[in-house]
Amino acid sequence: MATTAQLFEEPFDADEYIERLAWRTPGGGSKGGAEAFDPKRLLEEFENHIEELKQLDEKIQRRVEKLEHQCHREAKEFAHKVQDLQRSNQVAFQHFQELDEHISYVATKVCHLGDQLEGVNTPRQRAVEAQRLMTYFNEFLDGDLRSDVFNNPDKIKEAADIIQKLHLIAQELPFDRFADVKAKIASKYHDLERQLIQEFTAAQRRGEIGRMREVAAVLLHFKGYAHCVDVYIKQCQEAHVKEKLDETRHSDVEQYLKNLYDLYTRTTTLATKLTEFNLGSDKHTFLSKLIKSIFSSYLESYIDMEREYLRTRGAMILQRYYDSKNHQKRPIGTGSIQELKERIRQRTNLPLGPSIDTHGETFLSPELVVNLLQETRHAFERCHKLSDPSDLPKNAFSIFLLLVEHLCVEHIDYALEIGLSAIPSSDAKNANLYFLDVVQQANSIFHLFDKQFNDQLMPLISSSPKLAECLHKKKEVIEQMEVKLDTGIDRTLNCMVGQMKHILATEQKKTDFRPEDENNVMIQYTTACSKVCAYVSRQVEHVRKSMDGKNVDTVLTELGVRFHRLIHEHLQQYSYSSMGGMLAICDVAEYRRCAKDFRVPLVLQLFDTLHALCNLLVVAPDNLKQVCSGEQLTNLDRNLLHAFVQLRVDYRSARLGRHFS
Repeated sequence: MATTAQLFEEPFDADEYIERLAWRTPGGGSKGGAEAFDPKRLLEEFENHIEELKQLDEKIQRRVEKLEHQCHREAKEFAHKVQDLQRSNQVAFQHFQELDEHISYVATKVCHLGDQLEGVNTPRQRAVEAQRLMTYFNEFLDGDLRSDVFNNPDKIKEAADIIQKLHLIAQELPFDRFADVKAKIASKYHDLERQLIQEFTAAQRRGEIGRMREVAAVLLHFKGYAHCVDVYIKQCQEAHVKEKLDETRHSDVEQYLKNLYDLYTRTTTLATKLTEFNLGSDKHTFLSKLIKSIFSSYLESYIDMEREYLRTRGAMILQRYYDSKNHQKRPIGTGSIQELKERIRQRTNLPLGPSIDTHGETFLSPELVVNLLQETRHAFERCHKLSDPSDLPKNAFSIFLLLVEHLCVEHIDYALEIGLSAIPSSDAKNANLYFLDVVQQANSIFHLFDKQFNDQLMPLISSSPKLAECLHKKKEVIEQMEVKLDTGIDRTLNCMVGQMKHILATEQKKTDFRPEDENNVMIQYTTACSKVCAYVSRQVEHVRKSMDGKNVDTVLTELGVRFHRLIHEHLQQYSYSSMGGMLAICDVAEYRRCAKDFRVPLVLQLFDTLHALCNLLVVAPDNLKQVCSGEQLTNLDRNLLHAFVQLRVDYRSARLGRHFS
C-alpha cells in the first residue's frame, strides 16, 4: 500500500501510473530486460493491485466520514457559544441604557443647581463690580488717582478694562454736571489706548506673538482697535522691507536694486488687489500714503544708486572684456590737436600716426553688448516702476546717457579708432584688411542699440521735453560713428586698390602685350589679370558680408569705379601689338566678368566702355573711324580715343593719327 501511495504523487497521470506499475513488476516490462515478458504474472500483479486500491478507497472513505462527523459536532458547539454571547451582549446593553438614564437625571439636577447658584451670584458680582467702579469714579471725581492699578505699568491690562467701562458710563452722564470728570476719563482712556498701541508695536518688533495677542485682546474693546490693525500691517511691511533692503544696501547694490524693485512691485500689486474690497471712500489715497511711508526713504535715493551701479557695472564689463583680450586700452586724445588731426584725416584721408597690428581683432564683443543692454533694460524697468512720474523722463535720460557712454563711446567708438589706426597705408603689400569686420559688427551692435532705444526708452520719454534731447543725442552719436565708418571704408578701399596696383606692378610684364612670337600665344588672359580678378572677387564678397541694405551698393559702386580707373590707367602704360591688343581685350573681358559680381549697372557699363576702347588696339586702320562712331564710343572725348589709339605699335607707321585730325 505504501508503494501504491507513492504512485499517486501529484501531478497524477493515469497512463504514466500504469506504465510505472508494469515497469515495477518483474517480467512486465514492454521492452524486455533481465527477465522475459510474462503476461500471466503481469495480470496477476494487476489483479492484486486492484484489490489494494479497493482497500485504500475504503480506508479513505472511512476517514472522510470521521472528519465530516467531527465538523458537524464542532459547528453545533460554535453555534451554542454565539447564542450565549448574544444573550450576554443584550444584558450589557440594557445595563448601559439604565446608566445613561441615571447620568442624564444627575446632569439635569446639576444644571438646575448651577442656574440657581448663578441667579444668586450674578447680582452679587454686579454689585461688587459696581461698587469697585464707583470707587474708581470717585478718584476721577476728586482728581486724585490713588489706586495702584492706574499707577503701575504692569497692571495696564486691568486699568484698560476699568477705564473702558468708566468711559462707557461717562457717556451716559449729563455734560453740564460731569463735564470735568468726563474729560478726565476721556483723557485717561486715550492715554491708555496710546500706551497699548505702543506696547503692541514694541511687542511686534521684539517678535513676542503671545504679548501681541494679549494686548490686541484688550484693545478689541477700544475705539482705536482699527489703528492697531493698521500698525500691525505697517510694521509687518516695514520690518520685511527693512530686513530685505538694509542688509544689501551697501554690500551688494545690484541685489539691493533687484530687491527694491521686487518688493515695490509686489506691494503695489497687492494694493491694487486690496482696492477691490470695501476699505472706505478714500482707499486709493490711504493705500498710496501707506506705500509711500514704507518706501519713501528708499525711493528718494533710488536714481543716484541706479546711476552709480550702472557706471560701475558698465566699467567692470568693459574692463573684463579687454582683460580677456590682454589688451590695455589706448587713451583716445581730446583737445585741439586731436580735433585738428581728425579734420585733416577726414579731408585728406591720410593715416596720421603709425599703423598698429590688431591681428584681426575687431575689439567688438557681442557678449559684452548683450550684457550692457541687459543691464540697461533692467535699469529702464526699475526706473519706470520706482521713479516719480514727474522725474521719470529725466531719470530715463540719465540712464540713456550712461548707455551711450559705455556702449557707443567706450566700446564702439574705441573699436572704430583702433580699427582706423590698424588700416595700413595704400602702398602696403599683402595687407590684411579687418576694418570691414569692424563695420559689420558695429552695424549689428547699433541695430541692437536702436531697438532698445525704441522699445525701452521711447515709452518713458515720448510725452516729455526730454524726447528732443534723446533724439538729438542719438543723432549726434550716429553722425560721429558714420564719419569714422566712412573714413575707414574709404581708406580700406584705397588699400584694396593699392593691393591691386601692387599685383599689376609685380605680375604684369611689358612683353605680355608685345609677345616675341605673335603666332604662339596660348593663354586666354594674363597672370596679372587672373590674380587681380581673384583678389577683387574676394573683396566683393567681403563687402557683401560686412554691409547691409543700400550701403552694399554704395560701397561696391565706389570700389568698382576705383577698380575701373586703376585698370584704365594701367592699360595706358603699355604699347600693344596686334596679338597683344587681343590679349588686352581678353583681360578686359575677364575684368568685365569680374565686374558683374558687383551687381552695379554703372560699374558694368564702365567696363563695357573700356572693352570697347580696347577694340581700338586691334581694329584695322581703315575701320577706326567707324568704330569710334559706334554706340559705346561716340560720346567719349576724342582725346581719350586718340590716347588709346596711340598705344598701338603701328600708330606711326600706319599714320593712324590722321583719323583724329
